[in-house]
Amino acid sequence: MPKERGHFAFNADEAGAGWWRDAVVYQVYVRSFADSDGDGIGDLAGLSERLPYLRDLGVDAVWLTPFYRSPMVDGGYDVTDYREVDPMFGDLADFDAMLADAHAYGLRVIIDVVPNHTSSAHRWFQAAIAAPAGSPERQRYIFRDGRGPDGAEPPNDWESIFGGDAWTRLPDGQWYLHIFDPEQPDLNWELPEVRAEFEDILRFWLDRGVDGFRVDVAHGNIKAPGLPDVGYSSKTGRNQRQSRLLEGTRLPYFDQDGVHEIYRVWRRILDSYPGGRMAVAEAWASSPERLARYVGKDELHQVFNFDFLHATWSVDSFRKVIDTALAEATLVGAPTTWVLSNHDKQRHVTRYGGGALGLRRARAAALLMLALPGVAYLYQGEELGLDEVLDLPDELRQDPAFRRTGESRDGCRVPLPWSGDAAPFGFGPAGAWLPAPTAWVAHTVAAQEQDPGSTLELYRAALRLRRAEPSLRGGELTWTEAEPGVLAFRRGELTCVVNLGGEPVDVRRYGTPILASAALDGDFLPVDAAAWLKPVPLG
Repeated sequence: MPKERGHFAFNADEAGAGWWRDAVVYQVYVRSFADSDGDGIGDLAGLSERLPYLRDLGVDAVWLTPFYRSPMVDGGYDVTDYREVDPMFGDLADFDAMLADAHAYGLRVIIDVVPNHTSSAHRWFQAAIAAPAGSPERQRYIFRDGRGPDGAEPPNDWESIFGGDAWTRLPDGQWYLHIFDPEQPDLNWELPEVRAEFEDILRFWLDRGVDGFRVDVAHGNIKAPGLPDVGYSSKTGRNQRQSRLLEGTRLPYFDQDGVHEIYRVWRRILDSYPGGRMAVAEAWASSPERLARYVGKDELHQVFNFDFLHATWSVDSFRKVIDTALAEATLVGAPTTWVLSNHDKQRHVTRYGGGALGLRRARAAALLMLALPGVAYLYQGEELGLDEVLDLPDELRQDPAFRRTGESRDGCRVPLPWSGDAAPFGFGPAGAWLPAPTAWVAHTVAAQEQDPGSTLELYRAALRLRRAEPSLRGGELTWTEAEPGVLAFRRGELTCVVNLGGEPVDVRRYGTPILASAALDGDFLPVDAAAWLKPVPLG
C-alpha cells in the first residue's frame, strides 16, 4: 500500500462530493509520461511508478488522455474498443492497479471519453462499410449521397478540423462524415443505440471506480437537421478555415441544442454513483452564454475555459477574461476552470516569448492561475518549465493534422524529462517515441528537485499554500486598485500581484510576500513576475 500523501488518503465512495469545485487537476498524456517496459511509449505501469511524484507535487486529481484500444491515428482519440486498454499501455489489470494506487495516494482519476466519433477500425464502422446504403449498420454513422448529377461532390461544404473536406467517399458512391480525420467517422447521435452504448461505457468505468470524465468534443455530437451548408470555407476565397470561425459563428456541426439532452442523461448517471463523480466538457461555442449552458445542476459539472489560455500578456486581456469567466460561473452556479497549456496547444513558455522571457512569464502566470477561484488544470511538464519543441523532424511527427495542414501538436507531446544527462532523460529504460532536446537536461525533475529556485519547486510551494490558505479554497475575488500595468486582487487575506508593466513595482502596500515567481529586489517586484502577499502583522 502506498504511503499516504501529505493531506489525506481517501476512499472514493466516502470522500466529499464537491471535491471538483476547487481542485488542481494534472493532465497526463499517457504516451509521454513514463515508460515502464522500454518500448519508448509511456504506459499505465509507468504512470503507477510515478504517482509519488504527483502526490508530492500536490495535485488533487489526474486526467488521463485516451488509453483505449486504438490504431493511434490521432493519439488514441480514434477508439476501436472503449472498454479495453490498448496493449501499448498495458491491460485492464494495469488500469485497476493504477487506479487503486492513485486512490491510496489521495489522487482522484479522470479519464477521457470520446463520443463524437470512433476509429474507422471500430467494429461498428467496419460493419457499416460492408453493408449496403440505407442499412441499419450505416445508421450508426452519418452517411449521405453526394451532390451533382453523379454524386461526385460532397454532400455539403463542411470542412474537417484537420483541414480539407469533412467527407470521404466509399467505392459504392456514398459519403461519410468525419469532422476530424477520415479515420475518425462521426457517430449518429440521433440513433438511440448510440446513446445507449455510451451510457453503458460510462457505467463500465464508473463501476471500476473512476472519479470523472473529460468529454472530448462535447459540442459536436449533434448536427443541424438537414446538414445545411456553412456558406463559406477555405475554398471560397475567404482565406480561413471554418474551424477558425468558432467565435461568434454558430456552425451547423457544433453546439447544437440537442447535445444538452445527452448530458442531462449523463448527469443522472454520474449522480447515481457515490463519491462526487464528475464530468468536464471540452466545448467550443459561439458565445460565453452558449458555453455556459453545458454546466449546471442537471448537466456537466465544468467546461474548459480556453479564453484564459488565449489571453495576451496584458492587464486588460487577463482582467477581461477573468471577469467574464467568473460572471459565467456565478450565472450557472458552477466553478470556472483555468488552463494555460494542454496536449492540443503550444506550451505557454513558448507562447509567452520563449527562452528566459517566456519562462519568467510562465512562472508568473502559474501564480496568477493558482490564486484564482475555481479549478486549475495543469498540463504535464509545465511544472518543469518545458517549452514547445519546434524542430522535430517531419518524419517523426504523428499528428494527423500535420499531413493535411502543416500544423502539428507533436511539439507539446514530447516525453517528460525525469533525470540524467541525455535523452530520453529517464523516461524509460530505452528511447522515446519523440526525441527530447538536449537543453532539457536543465529541466529534468532530478535537476529541479534540489534547486529551491526551480519552476518545479515554485509549483510545489504554490500548491502547498493553495491547500493551506483558506482564502484560496473557495474565497471570493476582489480587485485591488493598482499601478498601470499591474494586476492585483485579494482573496481573503491573500493578495496576488502580477507585474505586466515595464517597471518594477513597490509591493509594500499589498502586504508581505509569502511566495514570488522571481526574486524581489528589496520591496520591488520585477517586471514579468507575480507574488502572493499577506497583511503585515500589527505590532
